[in-house]
Amino acid sequence: MELANSSLHIVSNLLDASPETLADSADRIIRIVDTIGLRLELGTEAAILTAPSLSLSAKPIDPTNFQETFFSILNPSNVQVRGDPRLRRSTRVDTSIPQGSIMLPPSLTQDLTAEEQQEASRVHFNFYQRSTVYQDSSLNTDRRLNSGILGAAVANLSISGLQDNVTINLRHLEPTPANFVTTCVFWDTALNDGSGGWNPDGCSVLNSTDDQTICGCNHLTSFAILLNLGREPLTSRLQATILTFITYIGCGISAIFLSITLLTYLAFGKLRKDIPSKILIHLCVALLLLNLVFLVDAWLALYPEAVGLCISTAWFLHYFLLVSFTWMGVEAFHMYQALVKVFNSHISYYMLRCSVVGWGVPMIVVIIVIAIDKDNYGLVTYARFIDGTTDDFCWLRNDIAFYVAVVAYFCVIFLFNFAMFIVVLVQLCRIRRENPHNNRHRSTIQDVRSVSGITILLGLTWGFAFFAWGPVNLPFMFLFAIFNSLQGFFIFVFYCAVKENVRRQWRTYLCCGKLRLEENSEWSRTATQKNARRSSITNVTSVDSTNGQNSSNASSLLVRDSSQPNNGVDNPLEDIVITADEDAHRDAVLNEAGTTRHRNRPVS
Repeated sequence: MELANSSLHIVSNLLDASPETLADSADRIIRIVDTIGLRLELGTEAAILTAPSLSLSAKPIDPTNFQETFFSILNPSNVQVRGDPRLRRSTRVDTSIPQGSIMLPPSLTQDLTAEEQQEASRVHFNFYQRSTVYQDSSLNTDRRLNSGILGAAVANLSISGLQDNVTINLRHLEPTPANFVTTCVFWDTALNDGSGGWNPDGCSVLNSTDDQTICGCNHLTSFAILLNLGREPLTSRLQATILTFITYIGCGISAIFLSITLLTYLAFGKLRKDIPSKILIHLCVALLLLNLVFLVDAWLALYPEAVGLCISTAWFLHYFLLVSFTWMGVEAFHMYQALVKVFNSHISYYMLRCSVVGWGVPMIVVIIVIAIDKDNYGLVTYARFIDGTTDDFCWLRNDIAFYVAVVAYFCVIFLFNFAMFIVVLVQLCRIRRENPHNNRHRSTIQDVRSVSGITILLGLTWGFAFFAWGPVNLPFMFLFAIFNSLQGFFIFVFYCAVKENVRRQWRTYLCCGKLRLEENSEWSRTATQKNARRSSITNVTSVDSTNGQNSSNASSLLVRDSSQPNNGVDNPLEDIVITADEDAHRDAVLNEAGTTRHRNRPVS
């Protein structure tokens, strides 16, 4: 006992040295302390050794009938070990927060083999006041330890995968500032190329206050509290619940209205003739699948034992998210081709190429991510709350994979779409300025509607994520949740509900009585005359092109005959992206641009 006590004091003195001085001998010092606990002579009661910077205790146990065991250290000279929790509650009169305590459940040794039970004759604990020998090279200025280090072991056995968690209570070295995140971690000797590091796997925060954190872990080793100084905000339980309801309800509503939009465009052939309509259909399919997988993901996260399903769901969620981003980018590219390049924009097998990009590029990305490491996908805790509860989700677990395969991918698409959005607005303003006689029927509300429709279609509302930080974090989190979960609903509103040609299709084929619109109605005759007029204009354009005129002059020939009544049909500024009842090789964007970029030869 005296030799053990002397050795403990020597180690305690060494802990006062700098971490750099002990870097080469840190593992040896840790093993010395463990050896003292393994070889300490025991009677029927627990043996306790204390030193200024280190405390150690060992207690004999019966592995076949293990009783709940409690270890607590109030200060370096006050260490308690109890085998009966009732005795612990009756004898503890000091109500101050201990520096560290640990409770071992009765089921601790039930899964040990017969050979292991013969070795499991004791349980020993240690508490380091200083972390000198536990240096993690991966820690930076934003992450540091904020507690002492509490270790527990059964003989020299590895205890993991416990059915009942070990409960650890550690007092903070400094009060945790508001909105700072604390994490329960254990010392993993396999990290940092064998030099050791702090690992949160298998541990979770049960409760956390300014002064202490209570952890639950499914294994035995050395534990500590890691404080994240990066000021990652903690969302309150009420705010998180509201955001969750907004997201799930919004995704459900979007899934319903995306289905209606798809059925509408697939059922009526006149609505899907042009390229923008076809691109819209692909985008709706991607968003619908994204919403459905997201809702399934939230349900699967409640069953962490379904590891395979969780990985598969996370993979599909990542894929359909990237597909949705990509089709938004395709939409922006098509706007640029039709509005800016106009007749110079012919690309063979255009929709086939768009489909390969829209569905193929995301597939390559997710295959690379899972090929690098299948564990990149799995159950992730994305929110921890002060009351110790967490929210889990099946998603990307690796931070590098997330920032490269999601954040960077989205940033590229978003910046491209935003640039195309500006180009489209500039071009439309130019068209309106050069052809005021074609836009006299437009109102400010129609202009706002068109701009809002483009914003939703290009996914620019996802940009709210860039502003969700600092004092405006919460408002932008709510804006992000509302607009993006309801993106499918907004697409239905702008490209179904308020589109006159879509409503006419509904009235023609779905309504009855006074609401029904006959196929040979005045609108149909007007549309036919208008298509014939467009064909003649196109012929003039072809003749003009053969006479050596450039495409800019050709596009000027597409100015509408403003003397004809509009009747609410195919107003060139009525819808920037989607129209129907046009030639299969022309769309509204082309008509929009075609109202002229030059005024060389206006048609009277």
